[in-house]
Amino acid sequence: VQPNNYSTFYDDQRQNWSIMFESEKAAVDFSKQVCIAKCNSSPGLDSVLCQDLVLGEGQGVEGGDSLEVAYTGWLFQNNGLGQVFDSNVNKDKLLRLKLGSGKVIKGWEEGMMGMKKGGRRYLIIPPAWAYGAQGVAGRVPPDSTLVFEVEVRRVKLVKECAGSDGLSVSSRDSPAPSPVPNSDGFSAE
Repeated sequence: VQPNNYSTFYDDQRQNWSIMFESEKAAVDFSKQVCIAKCNSSPGLDSVLCQDLVLGEGQGVEGGDSLEVAYTGWLFQNNGLGQVFDSNVNKDKLLRLKLGSGKVIKGWEEGMMGMKKGGRRYLIIPPAWAYGAQGVAGRVPPDSTLVFEVEVRRVKLVKECAGSDGLSVSSRDSPAPSPVPNSDGFSAE
């Protein structure tokens, strides 16, 4: 994913290609399908598949950074998106998490590394990196592969600075830009 509705990729001959889409939505939809295709062409998914949808701005997040995230989670069923099992997109509260704290599934900890404020990413998470054999009663069946679309709305980066006590910590907190509705009227179809 590149700015201005571009996607770039390498083919199997290591030749670089770029595609320009008519809208951000078309570029995002294409990127989601690429991620699903990667998953379906893998003989056995044993790590998190990540696909950036929107790059975002600023510094990439690392362990210890605090985030506020909007997300939707689907079950991966029949080689594609199944039913939504969780979302906070239409709710007032964003999910707050600190990367590396172990409070979210391992697939999120891994898949969100490097994301930037305002960035959106697609994550396909195998059972071992999600809820495993136990699942979540009434919501996630045992051994389920999960798909998440996550958007970082706020970031609080924590960096160690050399202070007189050697322990000083500075942070930067800034809200993400508001999403702009797609109004160009074009379609990728």
